[in-house]
Amino acid sequence: MLQWALIFFVVAVLAGIFGFTDIAGAASSIAQILFFVFLVLLLISIVMHLLRGKPR
Repeated sequence: MLQWALIFFVVAVLAGIFGFTDIAGAASSIAQILFFVFLVLLLISIVMHLLRGKPR
């Protein structure tokens, strides 16, 4: 998921450099959404790992 966020970020930067502002705006919005979804899933994973505890 983080890889897709980075890909959309690079697309946004390149589109911005070449003057495609609509595409750059859309790609940056998608990159932000994917990044925040990644953070939420990471936090859920960490909490679940801590709640599970040590195996018997």
